[in-house]
Amino acid sequence: MKKLKLKKILFFTLILHFAFCILHSTAFALDIKREVLENGLTLLIVEKHNLPVVRVTVGIKAGSIVESEEKAGIANLTAELLTAGTKKRTASQISEETEFVGASLSASGGNDYATAALSVLKKDLDLGFDLLSDTILNPSFPDDELNKKRERIKGGLRAQEENPEFVASREFKKAVFGIHPYGRLVQGSPEALDRIKRDDLVNFHSTFYAPNNAIMSVVGDITPEEVKNLLKQYFSEWHTKELIVSPQKPEGIKEKKIINIDKDLTQANIILGHMGISRDNPDYYAVSVMNYILGGGGFESRLMQNVREEKGLAYDIHSFFDANKYGGLFEVGLQTKNESANTAIEEILKEIKKIRSKSISDAELSDAKSFLTGSFPMRLETSQRIANFLVAVEYYGLGMDYIDKYPKYINSVTKDDVLRAAKKYLDSENFTLVVVADQKKAGLKKEFKQ
Repeated sequence: MKKLKLKKILFFTLILHFAFCILHSTAFALDIKREVLENGLTLLIVEKHNLPVVRVTVGIKAGSIVESEEKAGIANLTAELLTAGTKKRTASQISEETEFVGASLSASGGNDYATAALSVLKKDLDLGFDLLSDTILNPSFPDDELNKKRERIKGGLRAQEENPEFVASREFKKAVFGIHPYGRLVQGSPEALDRIKRDDLVNFHSTFYAPNNAIMSVVGDITPEEVKNLLKQYFSEWHTKELIVSPQKPEGIKEKKIINIDKDLTQANIILGHMGISRDNPDYYAVSVMNYILGGGGFESRLMQNVREEKGLAYDIHSFFDANKYGGLFEVGLQTKNESANTAIEEILKEIKKIRSKSISDAELSDAKSFLTGSFPMRLETSQRIANFLVAVEYYGLGMDYIDKYPKYINSVTKDDVLRAAKKYLDSENFTLVVVADQKKAGLKKEFKQ
């Protein structure tokens, strides 16, 4: 049995390696055509004629970062209601026309930008672009659809209150970012959602949904000439607007914050972390390598080896840096028995101190680089992923040569870079700790209590 299991592992390892090789050889050969049109729209095109399908992603710089606290959730609500009715189509008509040709059309909000996405067969491009332009340019935000969507979101938020992971994450972000938009849920809060009226959505859309505030990526069986003809036909009424937007960066106050939430649970949900980095930080790649070694590398990470493999305190433990446009956060998360919460927290802090004080090994550095560069092509394995990826690359100002340069950025990281990044961006003294648990059973030490 053991031999058979070993053979299976070796077989799947070889298959995975082969897949990486195939992806690596094709993903970095993208010919990206970039152009800023007269109306200010940034257009990115990648031709892929292997399948008669076209994927379009439109990123509008209208995420929760630009909304007020009073109307928190309006950015996401505006995006999600784009397909809920226009000046010439009802929500049902949009759905029926899309489904009739086997296409997909969706929209959603985000922290930094909102996204509208279309997937359509080559032969149905005209209908696809007609639907896409109609939803982006002419949403009607009907009151009945607004009320349904608002109640659905509120219902989802209420249901999530029973999820200790959700509660811990929400409180952690709020503690780290304070009143900054990054500290709020993209969906908003029930109270804020109730304050949002149809006119608010109309005004938000009118203010931010402009071509000079948007990025469109088109990937698939289409030429640049065909794209431009479709834009002339269906987006000719999308005109440049004057934009007055100046999102603020989080303050980044360094202090220790402890949040204990008492719930009748058998497992403690723990998040420990603090402010992180923005996506344009030049140390992003050193931080990526460092975090892979600390807790982002699955079973290979130090936290997993210590907390799971050696001490058996948790099934899973992970760390990550969430880097947005104007700031980010670092967090370590795990679930463990209430009674072992103190030990788990102590081991997390021990590993943070260790990676800040002593250089990593050559093997750790090599393994981190191999994984990060080897898995990178997985982000580009489908046309839809490529379309989404290109919007992000443009939004964060990474450059159209980013796909080619990413391996070089990672491979140039040294052990000294990792140590420097750990010392600069990890803090074992000024951190936020959230523990959702049966507090009596957890018996948290004084330093881990409010």
